[in-house]
Amino acid sequence: MKKEVHILSTLNLRDEQTEQVRNISKDIHLTVLHVDDRKEISDSLWEQIDVLYTWDLLPEPDQAPNLRWVQFQSAGIDSFVNHPLLKKRDLIGTTMSGAITNQIAEYVVMAILAFGQKLPTLLQYQKEKKWPSESEKRQRLLPLELRHSTVGIVGYGSIGRQVARLLQPFNVEILAAKKDVMHPEDAGYTVEGMGDPEGHFFDRLYPIEALHSMIARCDFVVLALPLTSDTFHMMDAEAFEEMKPTAYVINVGRGGLIDQPALVQALKTKQIAGAALDVFEQEPLPKENPLWEMPNVILSPHISGLSQHLSEETFTLFLENLKRYMADLPLHNQIRVDAGY
Repeated sequence: MKKEVHILSTLNLRDEQTEQVRNISKDIHLTVLHVDDRKEISDSLWEQIDVLYTWDLLPEPDQAPNLRWVQFQSAGIDSFVNHPLLKKRDLIGTTMSGAITNQIAEYVVMAILAFGQKLPTLLQYQKEKKWPSESEKRQRLLPLELRHSTVGIVGYGSIGRQVARLLQPFNVEILAAKKDVMHPEDAGYTVEGMGDPEGHFFDRLYPIEALHSMIARCDFVVLALPLTSDTFHMMDAEAFEEMKPTAYVINVGRGGLIDQPALVQALKTKQIAGAALDVFEQEPLPKENPLWEMPNVILSPHISGLSQHLSEETFTLFLENLKRYMADLPLHNQIRVDAGY
């Protein structure tokens, strides 16, 4: 059992949440400072903390000599994976992967159904107050039915697994790609009744190295990977050439997974049918970006993970990890700095 554990939360906690933290052990000392700049935290406070619960406020290694665990309030850590603090040999970093997956998965299903049922085209007809002819209906509004479709999920982590779960009633063929195909089960944090902990919801599992072979078969390609040096621009011109001209790409991972100029070219030349993009290499997306004007693109401002239940669900994971930390048990979602996530 840990003794005298000092916790700093830079996230705002409700009174009942602070009480839940303190009730885990009488040896826990919790400080809540809802701040946006690490300079607002005194050196004396940094020096005494053992645990940090934060979005992205990190001290320099020598500022927090006793810090042993950082729980991030995000699933992706690409923006600070190279921070010197995470290089400390005796420090554990953990993410919120698995706690913020369902809303993102619902966004993916929304985009798949919107493209499959030709919603962008329907909305354009509505805007123009135009009733399409019978030939136009057959040419432009013929649906892509899920029960006759193949969805490829690139990155079979917590988000990808929840997408697969939500797609089960549609009787769709599901292909998945992950780094380690020898272990299809999910070793991360999973909320009961969500995801695919045992790896049962895909029809075929591919290694990432066989990405092009997989996406060539897909009607919808879902990107749900972290951004690392290995995944940067993995969807490039060559990848889009492998896709069907009737296929769509949906990105809820990171903007850097896609080579944007290659995507724009693939969309302009109808090499692929469309794209739903919630993340971009540059955010906000510049107004002059051609993606804004493309009729076969659904854009959203990095909101697929928004949920009115977000703070409660992520806090539940932090609380579970804190209990494990106090009992010297392995923590959920430990960051692998060498792998970039």
